Amino acid sequence: MNEQQQTLWGFMRQQSDKLLEQTIQHIGLTFISLFIAVLIGLPLGIFISRRRQFSGAVLGVAGVLQTIPSIALLGFMIPVLGIGPKPAIAALLLYALLPIIRNTFTGITGVDATVKEAAVAMGMSKRQVLFKVELPLAMPVIFAGIRTATVITVGVATLASYIAAGGLGEFIFGGISLNNTNMILAGAIPAALLAIIFDFLLSRLQKLNIKKLQTATKILPLLLVLFSSFYFVPSAYGSKLKAGFTPEFMGRRDGNLGLQSKYGLKISTVVISDAVMYKAAFEKQLDVISGYSTDGRLKAYNLVVLKDDKGIFPPYYAAPIVRENSLKKFALLEKILNLLAGKINDSVMTALNYKTDYLHQSPEKVAKDFLVTQHLWKPEQNGTNGVVRIGSKIFGEQYILANMYSMLIKGYSDYGVATKTGLGGTKICFDALTNDQIDFYPEYTGTGLLAILQPTVKTIDSVTTSREATYNYVKGEFEKKYNIKWLKPIGFNNAYALMMRESQAKKLNIKTISDLKRYLENK
Repeated sequence: MNEQQQTLWGFMRQQSDKLLEQTIQHIGLTFISLFIAVLIGLPLGIFISRRRQFSGAVLGVAGVLQTIPSIALLGFMIPVLGIGPKPAIAALLLYALLPIIRNTFTGITGVDATVKEAAVAMGMSKRQVLFKVELPLAMPVIFAGIRTATVITVGVATLASYIAAGGLGEFIFGGISLNNTNMILAGAIPAALLAIIFDFLLSRLQKLNIKKLQTATKILPLLLVLFSSFYFVPSAYGSKLKAGFTPEFMGRRDGNLGLQSKYGLKISTVVISDAVMYKAAFEKQLDVISGYSTDGRLKAYNLVVLKDDKGIFPPYYAAPIVRENSLKKFALLEKILNLLAGKINDSVMTALNYKTDYLHQSPEKVAKDFLVTQHLWKPEQNGTNGVVRIGSKIFGEQYILANMYSMLIKGYSDYGVATKTGLGGTKICFDALTNDQIDFYPEYTGTGLLAILQPTVKTIDSVTTSREATYNYVKGEFEKKYNIKWLKPIGFNNAYALMMRESQAKKLNIKTISDLKRYLENK
């Protein structure tokens, strides 16, 4: 059933088990971070209320941490803490610190000086003044800070799925990659409801009188610990092995949906960014990953491709797909783009990807070096005869191809070039093409067949018998339905694949996806 036929409620019912698991993870992740933030932030707030000369520095640092873009903060944490919950928790607690520290400081320093003087006059020590006078009177303000931190943490926690920490962001990232509104809303609505519910409950606590608030303050740490434990509930019921799949792979028929329907594969799965997925498998944080057969990280991280013995992955031969109007507007464009036709086979593309993915060479350098070796590179011309807009998806191979095409266009014509790289998943890239936001981008025949055309199973079986049959079918259908032309294939087949560490696959005697299924089913 596709998105147009399925209602949001129908989708959420269908995915209810996964949705419940992600909601529980999201709550746990939020409250682990919040609990640690309270343990750090409350004493810091008390300290700077006593040593006010440090208040500017402490609040300044906390403020700077909160201004760092959340996705960047997660990225900074990965080299130090790896992937999974640890970097996510660290990033979330840093975001939660500022409102807790600031409100603790404000609440304590805002207590009437005459009240504190009266307490001292009654013979109270500094410790007694703090715990029996200042903190009780400051508690409504402190609770307001915790309330703000909770709402921030619930929202930012959706990004945790980017680094395989789970949570409701899995649906959101998957929906963005597939341009699936139901999937986005299935993650966004529960996240918003959690923020509203927690904000409401804390607002009720904030309004309690002093005596009741003191009781609530004693219960709060227990509640934080309880909610924090939610994160570990789903993992207690996981399978023998843990898989990490990209957001797009999760929602595709030639991805997780196909694995479930054709193989009956049931494996504990997290959504993870392609950028960190391979390294996570290498570091034994994941056992099985989705990947691409020409990815350079296969070699770098000693991974092995599991044989697709039931054939859910069709041929994925790469070729530029171009708007017919663009070919008319830029008369030389088709001839220039076809200069790459047949020039890059699987082993060459794997080697090029290895340079960007593992050796961290820039896509521009890799592209230029290849064109030079093929005697295709030319210095760019003036670029005054119109601008060709090149798009790409969000992984290294696409950046390399986009740069190659950019250099070829600049060298072999007087056209200018504007690149819109990193457009996300297939649907976003294709929509940009059909909506005249770009003129062309590199696509794969299998992706065009299953993710865009989505024909019947009978048609799929008949056209995936060979690379030529698949190419001819998508070429004809794209021209007929979208006025988009598939140019000549570049030469390599970048198929989807399931991968494992080579050593682990040998140890478990897993060579095919069916072997993997049998291993998971054996108790």
